[in-house]
Amino acid sequence: MQVPPSLAPVVDLVFPPRCPLCGEALAAHGGLCATCWAELVIPGEPACAKCQRPLGDGMAAGSVCAPCLASPPLHDGIAAATLYNEASRRLVLAFKHGRRIALADQLARLILPRIGQVGADWLIVPVPLHRWRLWRRGFNQSALLGREVAKARGARLLVDGLVRRKATPMLGGLGRAARMRVLSGAIAVNPKRAGAIRGAKVLLIDDVLTSGSTSEACVKALKRAGAEQVVVACFARVLDEALDLA
Repeated sequence: MQVPPSLAPVVDLVFPPRCPLCGEALAAHGGLCATCWAELVIPGEPACAKCQRPLGDGMAAGSVCAPCLASPPLHDGIAAATLYNEASRRLVLAFKHGRRIALADQLARLILPRIGQVGADWLIVPVPLHRWRLWRRGFNQSALLGREVAKARGARLLVDGLVRRKATPMLGGLGRAARMRVLSGAIAVNPKRAGAIRGAKVLLIDDVLTSGSTSEACVKALKRAGAEQVVVACFARVLDEALDLA
């Protein structure tokens, strides 16, 4: 959340700016200290032409990674602000489970440089939570990120573009086939928003991209509803093998 410049000195006096990871004093709100910033891993080049998975040095432009060759993705690209490591994990935990929702602006600002193609003619659609999980948590962290991205790019936020029709368990530890069975029929386009999605360019946004099963179910639903293009954006992407290349 942006503080009006006239109120910034008062806010800084009452709530001195501190790094959200280590607590070190900062000059202004909304950032990390130099040490913690250096711990974040930003995906680089060369990268897969289809999913932006970081590749080893020497790979030619336009190269496609082995997973995309084996199973071509439905999406039209992945834009990850960071690779998931200890620093990004702590930010996500503070944001989602520590209920520090003011971090949405900071995390979204890290996503923005990765989505240069997204403008006012795009729809921003968050990965949905089931209503019971939304009730327990009190907010959808993906929707908060989407709101900040939409505001920065002048795009339309379709917070209820997708709905989760049934509660699903955590997917960790499940194989691909099992994850697909769990998610089968769980995510669909909201019938009230089908007209807006048909023919649209959509940025699907989430906080963390792990196995990709949930985002794949979302992309499938959006493409089935007629979306022209679907790019997946996230704050942190789990790619342990890519951390060694960063």
